[in-house]
Amino acid sequence: MPARRETHAPLVPAAWPQGGLLRDLLVVLAGSALLAATAWIRVPMWPVPMTMQTFAVPLIGASYGPRLGVATVAAYLAEAALGLPVLAGGRPLVLGGPTFGYLVGFLLAAAALGWAARRGWTRRGWPALLAALLLGQALIYLPGLAWLHAAWLHDLRAALAAGLLPFLLGDGLKLLLAAATLRLLHRAAAAPRRPQG
Repeated sequence: MPARRETHAPLVPAAWPQGGLLRDLLVVLAGSALLAATAWIRVPMWPVPMTMQTFAVPLIGASYGPRLGVATVAAYLAEAALGLPVLAGGRPLVLGGPTFGYLVGFLLAAAALGWAARRGWTRRGWPALLAALLLGQALIYLPGLAWLHAAWLHDLRAALAAGLLPFLLGDGLKLLLAAATLRLLHRAAAAPRRPQG
């Protein structure tokens, strides 16, 4: 008989287990608002701007779980497709634009980090947490760079120079910030609550 894999409730479902559809709607709206807000914290660059979204996406995936994490990123992309000013610089969503692959990567990263959270990686300590966050970051870069190369620059060195190398230091710092934030949130969730009265 195969060993049963241990599963853990991610932060949001664990903190609000009985919320149902109302909880899901509220956290998806809050998460998509966070993604929009972090899109506006940017350094304008071409063809891909540097934003704080590579901090927000891992945070959402790891704290929401795979279902709510993917739903949140999908809602954000739907808002962009409807023309709401939620992308970097308030630009409309262009399916063939240079950032298209990175947006697909947001969905993959949210799913992977949600999966990792359900396996307990995000609460086991720094090595497992950082491994999960690095996996999520790789899943943002891979489709982003593949699309940038195939549809726009047609040169691997140019794609790496434009879509990877300028971001490594900043994304490393954002990864550490996301890790520290998640550790603090897990610690706060695990702290015993004082009885009121």
